[in-house]
Amino acid sequence: MPSTLRAALIVSALLGCTVRATAQGLPSEPVAFAGGRVTVSGDITAGFGSDDTGFFNFTDYEHSALRLFRVDLSTSVALNPHFSLLAEIRDENIETLRAYAFYVRVRPWTDRAIDIQAGRVPPTFGAFARRAYAADNPLISYPLAYQYLTSLRPDSLPWNADELLRMRARGWLSNYSIGNTEPDAGVPLVSAFRWDTGVQVHAASAVLDGTVAVTTGTLANPLVKDDNSAPQVAGRVAAHPIPGLVLGLSAARGPFVSSTAARGAVGDGHDRSFTQTAFGGDVEYSRGYYLVRAETIWSEWKLPSLGAPVIDRPVSALSTYVEGRYKLRPGLYVAGRVDHLGFSDIVGSAGPQSWDAPVTRVEVGAGYSLQRNLLLKISCQRNTRDGGRVTESTLVGAQIVYWF
Repeated sequence: MPSTLRAALIVSALLGCTVRATAQGLPSEPVAFAGGRVTVSGDITAGFGSDDTGFFNFTDYEHSALRLFRVDLSTSVALNPHFSLLAEIRDENIETLRAYAFYVRVRPWTDRAIDIQAGRVPPTFGAFARRAYAADNPLISYPLAYQYLTSLRPDSLPWNADELLRMRARGWLSNYSIGNTEPDAGVPLVSAFRWDTGVQVHAASAVLDGTVAVTTGTLANPLVKDDNSAPQVAGRVAAHPIPGLVLGLSAARGPFVSSTAARGAVGDGHDRSFTQTAFGGDVEYSRGYYLVRAETIWSEWKLPSLGAPVIDRPVSALSTYVEGRYKLRPGLYVAGRVDHLGFSDIVGSAGPQSWDAPVTRVEVGAGYSLQRNLLLKISCQRNTRDGGRVTESTLVGAQIVYWF
């Protein structure tokens, strides 16, 4: 049976089950207990798409973003006006429950928009990962910067430029000779599937809001327990100069390579030398029936200079996407996204070449709200890549999202 037909049948079944269950009284708002001090919310995302043999949509947990059944359950407990506990558990494709978020929020002043969060905290960097629900993503896929796996790994390092170039377009399963030599998945520029652990401070006014965080991992590799000798520092500032317009700037820097891999490459005491540094800019404008968003992220990784041909400078990547949504009528919209991820050149034995294979994605789709908190989406994406065993691919998918 063709994959598109299988997708239609599966989503139709899910849709029928969900609509019947909703009619029987599934919640449409967060559920509150204990006089409103305890609230529970969640969302369910079920989708099916084409078989992605090129691994263009592969994620941190080795799932395709087009073939994802995800359940999120969030709880907030307000201990008093100053202290709250927040947690979120998540399961993908009925595998392992994970603590996606678990942190305490402290508000020193109840009349000021200042809070401190500690634990596994929400993202600081960028715009896309800060969106609350899958319903806030007008399409099914994720922007390349937040999902597409590069060939870099924090626990395994290439001996020279040729070894890194051999892994072009192999982010779904790369391997190197230093550190962990077992084949494993690489990392994206910024992970949208894991939150980092640390301390975060947020403050806001009518026009500006800012966030600063110190965490154990990096944007590409968020962690619960640190695997090297220093934390990451990240920050973001956003301006709201006029209604409907948001302008954001982000930055982050922290050690990327694990202590074990760094020790295998250059000995002890060099954990802090091999960092990930990133800068981002984003803009959003909405008015009437349309919404337009754009985001650019530049990331640089410092790797050890070892054998010839030497990787004698940091490797970097630049990602930019532009997306838009237009409401045709109440409950029905069309959307599109153009996305590109490019990489800097390094010099191998055969001459200069980008260290990973540039990728371009164009995706168009539509969404229809069956009710306020029940959304059906369909999309078609075209991927092209300068390398790998699959250099181009057209994929279709359907997804249903329920939240409360």
